[in-house]
Amino acid sequence: MLIDTVAWVRVEGGRILCARPRGKDVFYIPGGKREGAESDLQTLLREIEEELAVRILPDTVAHVGTYESGGPGLPDGAVVRMSCYTGDYRGRLAVSGEIEEVAWFSYADRPLVPPVDQLLFDDLKSAGHLA
Repeated sequence: MLIDTVAWVRVEGGRILCARPRGKDVFYIPGGKREGAESDLQTLLREIEEELAVRILPDTVAHVGTYESGGPGLPDGAVVRMSCYTGDYRGRLAVSGEIEEVAWFSYADRPLVPPVDQLLFDDLKSAGHLA
């Protein structure tokens, strides 16, 4: 079983934006699952507006990597695929919809995110983007 997701990678000052959904104790890279035949871009724009109340500027979006991992809390044999994109935004970041809290994580916070997100943290750290 493949869980296909799209995520927004927003790094500022050596920290990456993470979000915690309502009722959960785990932080994730903001984003989510596509609906129907949505493209990665359509999914990214919709999910980020729903979760963080900002608009991603489509002409600034760039793919930074795709990661796959199993992990705790997933059905047996399930793998999460996370296609990651950067992009500028318009608006003010705010929790919205199903998001209860946002936080800016450094590499030291890596254990607080799921295994697939940890792969992104590793790449960002090795590229010198995460403190």
